Amino acid sequence: MKLLSSWIREFVDLAVDDRRLAEDLTSAGLAVEGILGAGDSTVFEMEIGTNRPDAMNHYGAAREASAIYDLPLKAIEPKLRTTSAAKAGSSRALDGTTKVVPFPIEIEDEQGCPRFTARIMRGVKVKASPENIARRLALLDQRPINNAVDATNYTLWEIGKPTHVFDLDLLEGGKIIVRRAREGEILKTLDGVERKLTSEDLVVADAKKPVGLAGTMGGFDTMITEKTRNILIESAWWDPLTVRKMSRRHGLHTDASHRFERGADFESTVLSCDRVAELILQSGGGELGGDAIDVIARRIDQAPVALQLSEVRRILGKELDTNEIVRILKRLGFDLIPEPGAEAEFTAQIPSWRLDVEREIDLIEEIARIHGYDKFANTLPAYAGSVTDPPHARKDKKLRNALLGLGYNEAVSLTFISREDAQKFSRATAIELANPLSEEASVMRTSLVPGMLDMLAYNLNRGIGEARLFEAGNIFEAVGATALERKCICLGATTESLKSNLPQAKKLDVSKGNAAIALEIFRSLKGDVETLLAGFQHEGLEYKANAADYYHPACSACAVMDGTMVAQFGQIDPDVASVRKLKQDVYLAELDLDRLYKGGLREMRYEPLPRYPAVERDFSFIFDDSVVFEVVSSAVAALNLAELRSFVPVEIFRGGAIPAGQHSLLLRANFQSLERTLREDEVAQRSAQIVQAMEQLGGTQRV
Repeated sequence: MKLLSSWIREFVDLAVDDRRLAEDLTSAGLAVEGILGAGDSTVFEMEIGTNRPDAMNHYGAAREASAIYDLPLKAIEPKLRTTSAAKAGSSRALDGTTKVVPFPIEIEDEQGCPRFTARIMRGVKVKASPENIARRLALLDQRPINNAVDATNYTLWEIGKPTHVFDLDLLEGGKIIVRRAREGEILKTLDGVERKLTSEDLVVADAKKPVGLAGTMGGFDTMITEKTRNILIESAWWDPLTVRKMSRRHGLHTDASHRFERGADFESTVLSCDRVAELILQSGGGELGGDAIDVIARRIDQAPVALQLSEVRRILGKELDTNEIVRILKRLGFDLIPEPGAEAEFTAQIPSWRLDVEREIDLIEEIARIHGYDKFANTLPAYAGSVTDPPHARKDKKLRNALLGLGYNEAVSLTFISREDAQKFSRATAIELANPLSEEASVMRTSLVPGMLDMLAYNLNRGIGEARLFEAGNIFEAVGATALERKCICLGATTESLKSNLPQAKKLDVSKGNAAIALEIFRSLKGDVETLLAGFQHEGLEYKANAADYYHPACSACAVMDGTMVAQFGQIDPDVASVRKLKQDVYLAELDLDRLYKGGLREMRYEPLPRYPAVERDFSFIFDDSVVFEVVSSAVAALNLAELRSFVPVEIFRGGAIPAGQHSLLLRANFQSLERTLREDEVAQRSAQIVQAMEQLGGTQRV
């Protein structure tokens, strides 16, 4: 958000320049991320934590400056001209007669609205705001509307309390009722949208209809216009959880809801109401229709917190003067009362605007940040004990180092995904969130794939065509009344990034739809997966073509280690890629680490170099496309040839003289004995066995 330096200086006489002020506020926890403009137009771009709604305004920032520099904070004291008739609860009508106009306020929902304050103004002229108010709002990116509405916005940015103004003459029945909406009621809000309400919505209503969505947005039918002459000012305290749920339900995030969701100042309702009235009187004239109407259904009292100076010293590791501690807390609005009979103990009364302070440690944090973190010496805490690595730390490190070595960059995505993605990319039952951020993040993730696809799309949309990422994290599944977590890792890469692994990379046309090139890229990804799996102990590793349905059926596979599927990988199905609007074909690999980690890391063992030479033999066969290398490898393994050290594919070829539906496969066998040099007839015999096995699979040897 943006705050004006000149506005902050109205409440505290600062001798430092704007740059120093920005640095000191940042050090105290109110981060100034940028400074725009100069002079009276200097704007601080600030990042204020969600737990500090009290500082999301100029008076709150001035209070912080007052504590930092030990300077007095000027009070905001609206000066209102109240007639004797008004003091008695009467109002003078436009015709000059004086009559009593009671305006009752009824609070039906004490939990949702503990306090509601209102003021009535009559004979107001609605017009453009004075130049100084309009200019300040414009510098804060707020569009000036009229003097009445701008008075509420000005007060919001001045003291942080959202208020609202109604056209009094459009409120029916002469009263305000704070209640839950009735099922099916319609409220047209200020943005012109008609919203269907439910019994979960809290509304401000007149005697007949809702006129505002509590703490979020006012109603269209009672808004201030140029015809307005009589005004009702509202300043209430709304339950944060109620406002948050309504805001999410109706898709409305406003300046008011942003603050009410985080906890407004319960004691500022009368002050903010008076401040709005003062600004309207200054610009639009008129007069007050009586004193403030302040209805308190229940009080919001914060429990006092005990503070021991010995605990301050223990936590901060530094002896702070008692006067310094008292000074800091009093400048921030805390009232310290010494405990009878105790020299170093106080009871701190928490100010109404600091709902985030609940414990002694919160007070100590306030002392530390205002005193200055940079004033504490760099020391290591005392510690006795042993440090142990978490489970599987070595395995995690092994995988991570391997991935970094393969050129993948580590990335992190949200732990939440949409229900649609949960159903699309997993068969697990998703865990619903009670209060989701949005529909796109409404369940705990059941797969790492949606997040990886979003990150690849983000890179592609910004011209990063050679993205290669990995993410390690947990996925979640509802199992009855419990939640199950599984540790996984997901690799994601674009075609361009995987192409660089191939020796003929410069000659490859990686345009979409090129099936032959897609298979080459797939093999590149398979090589990365094999590298990762090679680091773990296993007896057997095979690949099967039964990956999930969001992979391309002809360009994907599963890795089965010792009978357990530990990974699946391949090209994302074109239909899925189209929905995600991916600008390239992308390839993913998913590893189930809980399964993979059941085996230990592969132990490196020394083997002496063989004393006897190896003999290589190449075999070229034509197979039907239905015969994959997995079948070929299994057939050769079944021969149990003792001297066969390796049997690998070297080249695959389609087209030319090879009939459609078939392919030519070049295979290479490596024979070697550890005891003697193999004779030619022995190699020929083993080769003949391999040829026979290939022919039994329907292969035709090429000469």
